[in-house]
Amino acid sequence: MGVEIKENERIDDLQRNGYQIIQDPEKFCFGMDAVLLSGFVKVRPGARVLDMGTGTGIIPILVEAKTQAAQISAIEIQEESADMARRSVRLNGLENKIDIVTGDLREADKFFDAASFDVVTCNPPYMIGQHGLANPDVPKAIARHEIMCTLEDVVRNAAKLLKPGGSFCMVHRPFRLAEIITVMTKYKLEPKRMKLVYPFIDQEPNMVLIEGCRGGKPRMTVEKPLIVFREPNVYSDEMYDVYGY
Repeated sequence: MGVEIKENERIDDLQRNGYQIIQDPEKFCFGMDAVLLSGFVKVRPGARVLDMGTGTGIIPILVEAKTQAAQISAIEIQEESADMARRSVRLNGLENKIDIVTGDLREADKFFDAASFDVVTCNPPYMIGQHGLANPDVPKAIARHEIMCTLEDVVRNAAKLLKPGGSFCMVHRPFRLAEIITVMTKYKLEPKRMKLVYPFIDQEPNMVLIEGCRGGKPRMTVEKPLIVFREPNVYSDEMYDVYGY
């Protein structure tokens, strides 16, 4: 495809549709949480999807592979990551389906029309300010800590951009679940579906996948938990389904 690969970058196989992604392991590589979110979100054929804080574009590429979305847009504040995402889109020949914008998700309504998306996804920073040890490497710190945006920033802007009845899907940490539900209901994104993710069956959950509906009525389904590993270094059957191996 004639796509430039820069110093320290590599091309990784996504095991879906022959798609690949460009990553720089010295900066930030996508994690399991992004893959799980792409498996959790429900996208109807012909839907318009927005991924906020897309990083190197993993969620748009996987959503395109797994669904029949008509158009997928993504916004990323770090130009280096956005550039990598755009090159991955070109690498996979998806320029007509995926559009990557460099911008601040807190100002997403300057780039996209209000109430114009059927689905909004986000894999936001999990840590509040200096909670935990902030990574000295700026790209990784921005991805993991609420330096450039807060949970409320994410939810407020998702609510602005979703059509009435549209879905907001996010992956986060269970220790912030009460706050997540409070903020979502504040902005009329009624929690409708939730799944807890456990590393092993006998351990506490370390991720939560949650979906809200703009203007939905109160009623939430708690789905069967997802167990990542059946035994050390061996994924569960459901994880193999999510990854597509």
